[in-house]
Amino acid sequence: MIIGKYPNLRLRRTRKESWSRRLIQENTLSPNDFILPIFLIEGSNKRQPISSMPGVYRYTINRLSQIVDRAIKKKIPMVALFPKTQNVRKDELGTESLNEKNLVCRAIKEIKKRYKNQIGIMCDVALDPYTSHGHDGLIKSNTILNDETIEVLINQSLLQAEMGCDILAPSDMMDGRIGKIRKALDKNKFQNVQILSYAAKYASSFYGPFRDAVGSKGSLKGDKKTYQMDYRNSDEALREVALDIKEGADMVMVKPGMPYLDIIKSIKEKFKLPVFAYQVSGEYSLIETAITKKLINKDAIYESLVAFKRAGANAIVSYYADRIDKIIK
Repeated sequence: MIIGKYPNLRLRRTRKESWSRRLIQENTLSPNDFILPIFLIEGSNKRQPISSMPGVYRYTINRLSQIVDRAIKKKIPMVALFPKTQNVRKDELGTESLNEKNLVCRAIKEIKKRYKNQIGIMCDVALDPYTSHGHDGLIKSNTILNDETIEVLINQSLLQAEMGCDILAPSDMMDGRIGKIRKALDKNKFQNVQILSYAAKYASSFYGPFRDAVGSKGSLKGDKKTYQMDYRNSDEALREVALDIKEGADMVMVKPGMPYLDIIKSIKEKFKLPVFAYQVSGEYSLIETAITKKLINKDAIYESLVAFKRAGANAIVSYYADRIDKIIK
């Protein structure tokens, strides 16, 4: 590709003035690019700070309006719900996931009752917030059971759809679960419920603060390397996405975010479908801590978010979403 040469071509010419840089910028951010995660807790009138995630809180159901109002005001299209399940409600089978009065179900109903369809609701389909061992699936002889777990995930999906969830997000990484969930949804007349597959979810060290937030870190036995992806692999991510598309996924998620920009780009270029990225808790907390300690300045937030768009992400799950009006300049 011939693009000219110096001195006839001087690329700094178009960088000289702010107005010129704005004219030729290749990527922009808007509120439409964001999904806001919300953590839920039992009780009443609580907004509980999460020590490992500065500026992020857990909310009781009756305080949800405080954060959802803010999201709607800032024109965020969707919220994602994550429960901190009480230990007394956890067991080896994750049965609380199928309780229509669990935190997520009650939150869905509250948001739909109060806001109708002013904002979308996304819910994880996985068992780790509900299991006493902290894993995403059922366990037998220290092995995560794939097919048996899927049967529970199907029922969890149907329950969340019945409550009013708009986008189901299976984050468990069991083989074959997208197809079985899609078939069950269609059979039960939930054809319009979307599926966002965590198709490329890596066994990462960046999830620590999130596990604090949902209360699964202390209970997790072992690691998740037998079902989440090996971070040394990239071609495998394309295989995972191809399978999930064939099984009926409407869109896919890459998680974590910034360490996996190459994965986002590869998926977007190959499949041309909506690709979401999750700027996970570890990424968020590292940035926030570095800003607080004045190791970097707050412009790093915007830079990190633009990186997702540059890589090809259609949307970003980020704990900065409710502050996006202060970040976008």
